[in-house]
Formats: sequence, structure tokens, C-alpha cells
Amino acid sequence: MTFRSLYLHGFARVAACTTRTALADPATNAATILAMARSCDSQGVALAVFPELGLSGYAISDLLQQTAVLDAVEVAIDTLVEASTGLLPLLLVGAPLRHSGALFNCAVAIHRGRVLGVVPKIHLPNYREFYEPRHFVSGDGQVGGEIRVGAHEAPFGTDLLFSAKDRRDFVVHAEICEDIWVPNPPSGEAAVAGATVLANLSASNITIGKAETRRLLCQSQSARCVAAYLYAAAGAGESTTDLAWDGQASIFENGVVLTETERFPTEGEAAIADIDLDLLRQERLQMGSFYTNSRRNVREWLKIEFRIDPPSEDIGLRRRIERFPFVPADVNRLEQDCYEAYNIQVSGLAQRLRATGLKRVMIGISGGLDSTQALIVCAHAFDLLGLPRTGIHGYTMPGFATSGSTKKNALRLMEALGTTFSELDIKPAALQMLKDIGHPFSDGKPVYDITFENVQAGLRTDFLFRLANYNAGMVIGTGDLSELALGWCTYGVGDQMAHYNVNAGVPKTLIQHLIRWTIGTKKFPGAVLETLDAILSTEISPELIPAGEGETPQSTEAKIGPYALQDFTLYYTLRHGFLPSKIAFMALHAWGDAERGVWPAHFRADQRKAYDLAAIRHWMGVFLRRFFAFSQFKRSAMPNGPKVSAGGSLSPRGDWRAPSDGNAAVWLADLEKNVPLA
Repeated sequence: MTFRSLYLHGFARVAACTTRTALADPATNAATILAMARSCDSQGVALAVFPELGLSGYAISDLLQQTAVLDAVEVAIDTLVEASTGLLPLLLVGAPLRHSGALFNCAVAIHRGRVLGVVPKIHLPNYREFYEPRHFVSGDGQVGGEIRVGAHEAPFGTDLLFSAKDRRDFVVHAEICEDIWVPNPPSGEAAVAGATVLANLSASNITIGKAETRRLLCQSQSARCVAAYLYAAAGAGESTTDLAWDGQASIFENGVVLTETERFPTEGEAAIADIDLDLLRQERLQMGSFYTNSRRNVREWLKIEFRIDPPSEDIGLRRRIERFPFVPADVNRLEQDCYEAYNIQVSGLAQRLRATGLKRVMIGISGGLDSTQALIVCAHAFDLLGLPRTGIHGYTMPGFATSGSTKKNALRLMEALGTTFSELDIKPAALQMLKDIGHPFSDGKPVYDITFENVQAGLRTDFLFRLANYNAGMVIGTGDLSELALGWCTYGVGDQMAHYNVNAGVPKTLIQHLIRWTIGTKKFPGAVLETLDAILSTEISPELIPAGEGETPQSTEAKIGPYALQDFTLYYTLRHGFLPSKIAFMALHAWGDAERGVWPAHFRADQRKAYDLAAIRHWMGVFLRRFFAFSQFKRSAMPNGPKVSAGGSLSPRGDWRAPSDGNAAVWLADLEKNVPLA
């Protein structure tokens, strides 16, 4: 199986299908279903779900109890079983079936020449336009049985799960229409028993507003069960004597809508998506409460095994992967995320100030993104508390490589915000320290090593702490989540330390959007907004090493990698614990082509970059070494600061606890073994 095969990386392709129904004509319906199944097979689909009573039609009333129709249904199932021999997908087909002298509304599982099992509907609606008990009996209590369907015998009951032997965590459960509308759907019990893919064969008719109700039910069930949920409703061809049908077909995953078909189709349609089985497994693994809930389920389940034997070649990826998992591309969602992130930062700082009773804060302002965001958070927090902004003591502290533009932006921003501001030149103190420790730079030699850098970074923080003592205030940290992940901060006496860090939970890729959001919402006067705009266009740099004649200024991303890629890896490492090889596969789909997919708002064409697999592999190696091998000690001693993103935080008191003397061996081994060089 090649690196580019989605099945290699824990994904599985599934389909929710709606087909044109021929009323009381099982042979025609079988042919229609088979045509859709073959289309799904050609696209690498492992599971195809069809509507309730799709072989007979749902709205045929008393024809459901006609022997001719029921006999024809069994013949149609024989046809599908025989034709399925060479097809990839597990088919879930709706059919009325006789068993033990009664008629059941069933989901029939068919795969490669076998009827794997038959699941009867439990909850039969008998209100308003529904009168299913007129024709069917409930499957409630039907467990451990067997049914004869045409020429085939198969397990029969509500206790069936269909489990793929060759795809870990691909475990399918089927329920039928009304089963999702009750307070305790069967799929909930199935999920805690191990089902990860929940399917609903439905013939729900359409009325105004009902589609949204269905969507809410299915979406919430997928979130509650930490599962994929496939919903396939009847559409064209059903009788419109008294009802209408919209053919809604949708796929959800852990509370997220992956895809939906257009409603009211004139012919059959399929919603096809690639679900992430690793994501579901990891979410359940991290939720101890999910396991606790499973222990309350005393019901026995029968797992029926089958093999997918999926295609080994690259069949693409039917799934939207955000380039910036911390930054949604959808404009409205980004607006909401920025609003919440900004106010989490502001309210966190305001509460800390209330609790301490302090009315002054000290903050170093470099003219870069992080300190800018921290400063505007301070300004809003002071406004919220009714404190004068003069209590915000901002300091720009130029060193040996500080550029004129960043210093100018820092001073302009502090002045425009009405804070107390000063310029504190650290070069004399830094030169004295370098001289005292015998560093060659003090003798005029251009030695720009880690000591040279950290003397400057450390002095800035040292000054801030002493200024906080002198002014009875607290030091506000500015370092962000991405820097903490990569260990790109000076420990103890440097930018790793503060009394309170408002940016600790904010990744670098989100900070620029928070600043843009501040500009867009016009939270401050025009002079502030103009300066913020200028800061956004500044190269990310620590400005610690002087640039020689004709040299470009020191670049952070040239050293530790593009934050776009590193934040991508951080999200899936921290939030889901994915293998590096899986993250690389996803990164290639997200970043391999700048023209593919949707970019967040405000990205100019010249900013839209692409990264090939070699670059992704290289910078992921940098991330893994820095994150797992030697940066944890900095995070183990990080100051307080609020968690902001659902992607996680790195606080040792919150999301992330790890040994400071760990290593990156197992992650690097996976990267080197399973991610090709190109």
C-alpha cells in the first residue's frame, strides 16, 4: 500500500446514498441500488448505506403485506448478494422481511456474496402521518436469532455489529429512521460497545424545517457517540399521495458535518466522505468517561467479521483538511473564534488583576505579533476593570539587532493606546554581562552564539521583573503556544517566564488573525489600527543577531520551520496523538497545492505557499526533536495563562503532562520509516 493511500493512514471512505424508488418493484430497485453500489466501488467506498425499505419503497401502505411484493424482495436480495461478489462496499439495504410469522422493517448487510446479517427496526412510529405498526412488528428483544432470506441464512437481531478484520476500528452498526428520534437510540448502545460507524436507513418524509431537525439529531449523536454517523433518506420516486420526500443524505463525524447531498434530487445521489477512524479512536481513548459509560452497557453483542481489502493506490482524499487547524477558513467561524479567543485572554487577565488587587502591569513591546496582541489584551482588560491605561507600563528594549521599524511600531502603538511607555536600551548592560563572562563579542569579535542571544533575551525579562517590583505590578508574558511547543523561548530569566501569560494558549498562526479581527471590529482608534496593520506585515524575527551588509535580517522560521507547518503538526500531535506519518499525509493534502482548498480570509495571493513532501518531512523532524526531546522542561515550569483553543494547551496543570527528560525516538522512527523522502 502506497504512502498516498488514505486507507493506510486510518481513513475509510463511506457513502450515504439516496436512490430513485420504483414503488412495489423490487427488481428495478435492486438494479438501481446495484448501479449505485458499482459507482461506490469504483470510488473506493468501503460502506454504502441506502434508504429504509429501499427495495420495496416506503410509501406503499398495505402493499407491504402483499406476498408478491415480499417474494420479489427476497429475489432482489438474492440478486444483490450474487452481484456483490466482486464489489468493495459493505451494503446496507432496506427491506421488508418475513420472520417467525411476522413482518419486520429491516436493514440487510450484504458483502461480497454474503448476507452478513439482518437488523430489524425497533421503534415503529404510530403518530401523525405514520402508522408502521399496521404492517410491521418491532424488533425489540430480537437477539441471537437467524433468518432465512431468499437462498441465504444469516444472523438476525438488534445485537449485530459488522467489524472489518483488516481495518482496525471500522465497526458498523445499523439503525432505522425512528430509532434516532427516541431519547436513547440503539446507536448509543452500539457505540459504547465499540461501533465507530453508525448508519441510519431512513424514509423520513419532508416538511418545513424537518431537514434541520434531522441534521441536529444526527450531528449531536455523532458527537455524543464519538462516531461517524451516516444518514440516507428516501427521495425521488416515493409516493406523494399525501407526503413529499427530499432524499437527504449526510455524513457526520464527531459533531462535524463532513458532507451532504443536494436535497430534492430527481435521480439518485451519494454523499461520499473519508472518515477518520484514528480520530475517533483517539478521542474515545482520551475520554475516560466514554469507557465508564461502556461499562454500564451489559448487553451482549454479536460481532460479524468481514474484510474490506481496500485499494492500495492513491484515490485522493474526500475530506476537507484545514491548512490552519487552529484557524478556520470559514469567515463566520473565524469571526466567532477570534471573538472567543480574544475575550478568553481579556477575561483571564482581568480576573488575575482582580484577585491580586494589582493596578499596574509591566510588558515588553518588541513591535512583533505576540507582544502586540498581549498589549491590546492588557488595554481591554484595564478598560473592563475601569483602570486607567497609564497603569500599563510598556517598554521597548532595543538590543544589538533591533530594527528601526519594529522599535518605531512599538513606540507608536504604546503611545496610541495611551499607556505609560519608555525606551530602555539593554545594550550597555548586555555588553557588560558579555564582558564579565569573557564572551568574545565583548572584544569586538562577531560571535553570535546562543549565549549572545540569551544574554539579551534574559536581560529584557530581568528588567521587567525588577520594574514590576519597583512599580508594584506584575509582568505579562507574551510568548505563544507555538513557541512553547518548539522550545523557542529563553528559560527562566527570559521570555519563558512571567507572572501571567495571556498568550500561552494562542498559537502563532491564530495571533495574526486576532490582530486582524481587532482591526476589523475597530475596537481602538484609527492611530492604533494603522500601527497594528504595519505590525502585521513585519517579518517574524527574534532580532537578536545583527545582519551584515547585504544580509537579510534573522528569521525565526528559517531556523525552526514555517509556523504554518509546525502549528499543523502541533495540533494533530497535541489534540489527537496521531502518528507523524499520518500527520505528514494530511499535511501533504492540506499544503501540497496552493490552489487547492479554501484559505482563511486576508491571505493575499503572494502569501499562499505550498510545501512538498520533502519539506513537510524535514520540518516535521525538527518539530519532533524539539517538542519531544528537549523542550518539555520549559513547559513544566511555565507560568499561569488561560487555555484558549480546543486544540489544547501545554500547561503542565492542564492538557499536557510529560517528562522533562523524554526523547523523540518512537516518533522519529515512524517518520523515517513510513514517510518517503519525496
